[in-house]
Amino acid sequence: MIAIIIVILAGVGILCGLIFVGLRDNTGYDPLQARLAEMADKEAQMTSLEDIELQVSFQDRVLIPMFQSLATMLASLTPEQQIESTRHQLELAGKGNNSDPRAFFGTRIIFTVVGGVAGFFLFFFAAKGMGTIAKIGLNAAFLAGGFYLPAMQLQSQIKRRQDSIIKSLPDALDLMTICVEAGLSFDQAMGKVYEKWESELATAFGRVLQEIQLGKLRRDALRDMASRMEVPDMTTFTAAIIQADQLGVSIAKILRIQSDQMRIKRRQRAQEKAQQAPVKMMLPMVLLIFPSIWIVLLGPSAIILMHTNTPIG
Repeated sequence: MIAIIIVILAGVGILCGLIFVGLRDNTGYDPLQARLAEMADKEAQMTSLEDIELQVSFQDRVLIPMFQSLATMLASLTPEQQIESTRHQLELAGKGNNSDPRAFFGTRIIFTVVGGVAGFFLFFFAAKGMGTIAKIGLNAAFLAGGFYLPAMQLQSQIKRRQDSIIKSLPDALDLMTICVEAGLSFDQAMGKVYEKWESELATAFGRVLQEIQLGKLRRDALRDMASRMEVPDMTTFTAAIIQADQLGVSIAKILRIQSDQMRIKRRQRAQEKAQQAPVKMMLPMVLLIFPSIWIVLLGPSAIILMHTNTPIG
């Protein structure tokens, strides 16, 4: 048992080191180069490079490079298909440029191990009166929770981003329609949306404009934008714009039609949610509101009956 505890503590120590390296600000800072620059500024005469290296802290000289090498080795063993799926999920959440899919997948593994270790200590040491099968099942639940919790949080962020895009799309199309009818090009109209608004859709338009400036075709940039969102309305909009561009149809007319359709769809979604509201309200009413009403109405009567000694019948 002591050997198992030692192995677990060693694993937790390694995981903590990997977490520290993963969360460390990777700005390309080299402590040895900084120390050399400091010595050069002070015009100090050092006997050798070894003396300068020894002045760097043990953490920067030994621990950090060791954990970085270990993290690189673990990242190379990660399934590539899982990495691509994680990268796509991060793109859907709007974090493609700010998050590393390998780091996110490693975070899931770390949460899994931490959940398993916590469940092991909690159920096999603290809860002594519990059966072995129950302990194993609860420990497995902790493992599954640690693995799926980051993914569930990411799915929630994806859902919020998609809802934000759906809500802002009709208004954005109205603005683009006005800009195009006033004489601006389609790219300039997207630029106006990116310039005037601060939303997920405006950020996506800004990325499309940057990709076009870097040489990507507009239809390819629009398709990539739709794939990074997976919003049916946005897919329909981009397909209509690409087809209008290829056939030479007026962009202003297409934008006007798309704007009207998106606004109708938004109204229909609002009506659908309004029809679903009574059904969704039923469960909290039955579990929370109705018991409170019964307590308020029948509580005094129940107290009076409890203190009444008159037999019934």
